[in-house]
Amino acid sequence: MVERVSAAALEVHDLVKSYRRIRAVRGISFSAQFGEITAVLGPNGAGKTTTIECCEGLREPDGGAIKILGHDPHTAPSDVRSRIGVMLQDGGLPMAVPAGSILRHVGRLYGDLGRKRELELIDRLELRSHLRTPVRRLSGGNRQRLALACALIGDPDVLFLDEPTAGMDPHARVAVHNFIQEMKERGTAIILTTHLLDEAEALADQVILMASGAIQSAGTVAEITADNQEGIEIIFDAAVESAVLRPGLGTEYALEPAGGRTEVATGQAETATARTQAVSGHPEPGGCKAWHIRPAPGPAAFARLAAHVAHAGLEIKEMRQLTDLTSLFLRLAENADNEGRE
Repeated sequence: MVERVSAAALEVHDLVKSYRRIRAVRGISFSAQFGEITAVLGPNGAGKTTTIECCEGLREPDGGAIKILGHDPHTAPSDVRSRIGVMLQDGGLPMAVPAGSILRHVGRLYGDLGRKRELELIDRLELRSHLRTPVRRLSGGNRQRLALACALIGDPDVLFLDEPTAGMDPHARVAVHNFIQEMKERGTAIILTTHLLDEAEALADQVILMASGAIQSAGTVAEITADNQEGIEIIFDAAVESAVLRPGLGTEYALEPAGGRTEVATGQAETATARTQAVSGHPEPGGCKAWHIRPAPGPAAFARLAAHVAHAGLEIKEMRQLTDLTSLFLRLAENADNEGRE
């Protein structure tokens, strides 16, 4: 193991990165600790990928400072770099090479440790039946497993994971989550980026929410969602307009499409429809199938809504709790979209 020369595995101070006239990262600071999972989340264009690539040493920042295992990622010696595992979303894997050859090649870079870990990871990540398959013929989930195995084979002290379970079935996701938790319990510092908010909620000790190149909120899930109301998502069997749903809800409830892009004002059906048209610039022909209601209706309020929906000839196909983190994420995405249009 590399000597831990600082309390934090990763320290980022006032990081700045621009692409021509676009400032992708605007002076952000955060740290990641050993034995913890830090999730960096945000809508597309938030700057999270640029931030992580700077931390991995794949991009050079324009300003600020980064220390990983006490070293600048661009000038760190080889014995420090060998203790950093990186899993990219696209894998960066050669398409024509069999999975087993790639894993064997990466394992050789770590000597006896790599060989031992190679055999362990083949079994833990269920890769044995795919070792002779070229990368281009692997399913998306199996490519992710191979990329994860390559990142883990050196038993890293710091591990970067970009969408680690993308394309995986539920069984595989649970297995990978368990493996990630094991790495954390062994003291590995894990920096996770994902669009699966339930994954972040389940795994993360610390969440960093980014939008427009800046950190909007940071802390535990409980801390950053303390002031955010919960709600529910209802999915109907057919598209429905807000004017149809609104009479079944009290004025204390907010109603909005599941995409979170058009907030529908509370009040009577006519007011809601007029507000939707004013915000979006056009009517909502056909409506949409999925709607968010905030806060979550109590039993009596939901019973009134269900009766109203049934009277309107609609069927509720699915309903789920809208988590606090989901609500906050959608709000950031909406604000980012609004800023982009200004």
